[in-house]
Amino acid sequence: MPLYKTITPNSQTTVKIWKITESYEDLMAKVNLKPIALNRVLGMKSELHQRGFLSVRHLLHEFGYTDSDLFYDENGKPHLKDGKQISITHSFNFSAVIVSDLVVGIDIEKQREKISVIAHKFIDYEFDYLEVGDSDYVKKLTTIWCVKESLYKLFATPGLSFKQHCLVIPFSIIDNDTIAWIDYEGKKYRYSIHFLEFEGFTCAYAIA
Repeated sequence: MPLYKTITPNSQTTVKIWKITESYEDLMAKVNLKPIALNRVLGMKSELHQRGFLSVRHLLHEFGYTDSDLFYDENGKPHLKDGKQISITHSFNFSAVIVSDLVVGIDIEKQREKISVIAHKFIDYEFDYLEVGDSDYVKKLTTIWCVKESLYKLFATPGLSFKQHCLVIPFSIIDNDTIAWIDYEGKKYRYSIHFLEFEGFTCAYAIA
């Protein structure tokens, strides 16, 4: 299956999501990779990761880019040669790319009960409004993780902590949006957050 969903949260930003149903061979046959990217995908031990990597290159094509238009800085943050902002994610059989004139970050995660076991590692303030018995508890935890991962990706600063520096304002799953802050080294940064659910997955993206 090719493109799964396209979202346009504002005139400067587009999100595209891909459902990965193609085989590794089919995905590989339809992309042109620069040598460093080819070596990277060939070196991956998991076919799931290979397919995720290649599906992202197909999403780039949907935006009108090629693998050669993409590069990474010393902190591992992706960039586009034309100066547009980009963020990339993939999880199991879904991948997504966000492209914008604004600073952005995106993440997809599968909703799994085990996230409640590690919640204390990435949540502090948010425990004040979360209820363990809530039917949406796992979904909310997954959303908070996705939001903080998105913030981490866009901020791209070594030492940034999900628990200490990233804060997600109270939200309802049906709202599909909220506000988040990064409080880092005496400065506060505010971001608009959008999130959605599909087929047992959560996707969240942050926009400066």
